[in-house]
Amino acid sequence: MADKYPLTRRLEKIIEAVKFFAPSNVDELTAEVINTINKRTLPNKRAFRRLFYKSVKNITCTTYIIPVTDGVVTGYLFNSSDSLAITSLKPLLIFFHGGGWIFGNIELYSLYCNHLAHITNSSVLLVDYRLAPAYKFPTAVEDCFDAYLWALQGIKYWKADPDRIFLVGDSVGGSLAAGVSLLCRDRKKQLPNGQILIYPVTDGRLRTESFSLYSDSPTLSAKQMQFYIRNYQREPKDILSPLFSPLLAPDLSRQPETLIIGAEYDPLKDDGRLYAEALNDAGSKANYLEIKGAYHALIHYPKAPGADEINCILRQFTSGRPADKVQAMTEAELKRDAKLKMQMATQKFHEEE
Repeated sequence: MADKYPLTRRLEKIIEAVKFFAPSNVDELTAEVINTINKRTLPNKRAFRRLFYKSVKNITCTTYIIPVTDGVVTGYLFNSSDSLAITSLKPLLIFFHGGGWIFGNIELYSLYCNHLAHITNSSVLLVDYRLAPAYKFPTAVEDCFDAYLWALQGIKYWKADPDRIFLVGDSVGGSLAAGVSLLCRDRKKQLPNGQILIYPVTDGRLRTESFSLYSDSPTLSAKQMQFYIRNYQREPKDILSPLFSPLLAPDLSRQPETLIIGAEYDPLKDDGRLYAEALNDAGSKANYLEIKGAYHALIHYPKAPGADEINCILRQFTSGRPADKVQAMTEAELKRDAKLKMQMATQKFHEEE
């Protein structure tokens, strides 16, 4: 594995943290064990906590109870407490977390959503949808759809910009975001202005080339994905539903502008790439950006390969740059690129005078 996957000592520690919240030995996972893992708190060890993004103090968190079909879920709204920030309209990012439809540690994702609100200057709503194996397909995607409709009613109270509403999700959260967008179109509800799918699951059949090539990835294995799917589906044919496998939707037209972020060493890499191609073929606008040297499930870790690029990509898209103009580069690289383009434009202007 060492030859196939470049692993530094720091990356090995990050992978250990990934397994703390999503163990690789799925044979030992019972419903009770899964529930315990989802309630874990970060160990009070400096070396461990330093692996994650630090909580930004001026970002507040408000808890909401969200009504959904046959129950309620919890939503956590992360917002800036700066006096200047609350006087202007900001983007609203509705975040659906990953975790194979069975994991969803709120402390882990709260740290990330706090960070996300900070770097994008957005309001971020983290949706704690109901999890398998207690709640099977399509509960998760229907919960997320209901939470999205509920969030639309809160826009004016949160001082969010109604023209900058984004669905965001990582891994199966990306699948849920795509499913919600499809439901909005088919049920004639307001579409989000954009969606950001971070290494999403888009085909539950697990037949892609990348799934075979990286089936033993240190952060997501074929065995884990198969376990997740078995626990979420009610019956095998569920994976053929577009709400489970968005790539299999017969019609992907009239979808919001979509930015898809993939990781080089990820069995789900082709899921994202193929979904972007299918959206474009259907007349929707999508851009797939692959982060070199990156692995699945590492958005929580500021020192992980590709972290700076992902942060910059998110800032570009949520600040209004069209998906096809978003570039996979760091903030410093983006500034140098903009400066170079300005110099070239200035030079051309003088030459034409």
